[in-house]
Amino acid sequence: MELKKNPRANVGRNSSLFFAVGLNVMLLLTYLGLEHKTYEKEAVKIDLLMLEDQIDEDIPITVIDVLPPPPPPQQQVVTEVITIVEDVEEIEETVIQSTEIGQDDTIDEREVGIEEVEVIEVEEDVEVPFAVIEKVPRFPGCTGNNAELKACFERKIQEHLQKNFRYPAAAAELDISGKVYVFFLIDKTGTVTNVKSRGPAQILEAEAERIINLLPKMEPGRQRDMNVGVPYSIPINFRLEQN
Repeated sequence: MELKKNPRANVGRNSSLFFAVGLNVMLLLTYLGLEHKTYEKEAVKIDLLMLEDQIDEDIPITVIDVLPPPPPPQQQVVTEVITIVEDVEEIEETVIQSTEIGQDDTIDEREVGIEEVEVIEVEEDVEVPFAVIEKVPRFPGCTGNNAELKACFERKIQEHLQKNFRYPAAAAELDISGKVYVFFLIDKTGTVTNVKSRGPAQILEAEAERIINLLPKMEPGRQRDMNVGVPYSIPINFRLEQN
């Protein structure tokens, strides 16, 4: 005997429909849960505002007396009186003479004095380059001819730089280095003047100018038996030693 299943007792025949409905319901609940917003409710105190009756003030009416404008000034009537004068006086005509000199005019001979003119000699500041000057400036302690004085001068300058050289602490901290070119003039009195410099940083330029300003006074250079100014330039190399 075969058992026949009642089609109404088939529980799984609408399972897909129930699954779809349940899925939609879950999605709806999830959406509502995510989109739901809540706001903080603050306690609001409601008071009754009592307004007093406004006081009506009577503002007095002020009348401003405006003075009328003054009358316009009366115009004075000027009457012209014409007097007829008879022409009985003789008028002399003025003759204007020409001041130009013609060929027939004679010139008065006169002596013209010439005052004595005082001539003041002005000394010019002559500058001769160090390489071509007849006698270079003599550094204190140097002797010999011009070539020996030139070599001694350059040697003394190097010794002066090594003696007074000081690396700026600020430049060392900032790792600033480079070569500074210093230009100066040994004037006709032997004094070092017009010190100028050009370098990678102002702090190095200031140190180079300080060293050059410490140079001693020298015997001035001479050209054609006359003291002259001698320009000179020297490079100073600021270099940090890597340990």
